[in-house]
Amino acid sequence: MRRNALLACMKVAPAFMLMVVLVLTLWLLPGGRAAAQGNALVRVVHASPAAGSVDVFVDGGKLLSNFTFGTVTDYVSVAAGPHRIQVAPAGKGIDAAVINQTVSVDADMAYTVAAIGDSASNLGLQAFVDNNQLSSGMAKVRVYHLSPNAGPVDIATGGKTVISGLTYKNASDYLSVPPGSYTFDVTATQANATVPVSATLQSGMVYSVFAVGLYKGTPELKFVVAAVSGVPGMPNTGSDPNAMPQSTASATALPWVVVLLALLGLGAGTGTLGALVRRRR
Repeated sequence: MRRNALLACMKVAPAFMLMVVLVLTLWLLPGGRAAAQGNALVRVVHASPAAGSVDVFVDGGKLLSNFTFGTVTDYVSVAAGPHRIQVAPAGKGIDAAVINQTVSVDADMAYTVAAIGDSASNLGLQAFVDNNQLSSGMAKVRVYHLSPNAGPVDIATGGKTVISGLTYKNASDYLSVPPGSYTFDVTATQANATVPVSATLQSGMVYSVFAVGLYKGTPELKFVVAAVSGVPGMPNTGSDPNAMPQSTASATALPWVVVLLALLGLGAGTGTLGALVRRRR
């Protein structure tokens, strides 16, 4: 009897090991656990008064055509890692690029990449890490200072200064506020000039205010507002603005569930495992 049981185990073992190897291989291949880490999300802002309309290339392929000053794109999904971004005058081709820079992005993060510079000698890219996580029932606001000659700015609402001394090529912290209508007074402290920016903020939305252009110059200083849906329940990440929360525990348990199902399928398919259990009993 013991000899028969041993022979049965020898028959099951190779099939069992083959199934385990197959499951682990599928789990580690793209589309399994590696793919679950996700891509990055990137949006682009044209904030360079000197560049005019441009074409934007990413890793040699054209991403945007005739991209005009003051425009903000939606987020697009890109693979994590370094990417070569080239910006060329519209219609001139990639070889005429006036900006040629590599930007590295991490998986499951969101980024704003701004084309900046007010002369041919200082054109470049400025990258910001975004955080679109949002508490229920609230709105969020962030200001990006991309005006090269406006100097530091203060931002007040309802008579209270909420952002102080924000300088060029920097973004403010996020302001979490109840939904409603607001007037934000943006003051260029060196010029002693204030520009009111009015906005109606909705619950569950993240608003980005981009200060672009030149104070008393051309193109003139203006404020461009972009809004995306906030992401609840995804801490420490600026993830897909339209993504749903994911359960880490469920993802971690998946391979063991698959192995268990594979074992049950193996026993049912061969009959050897069931026979071994009956003989042992």
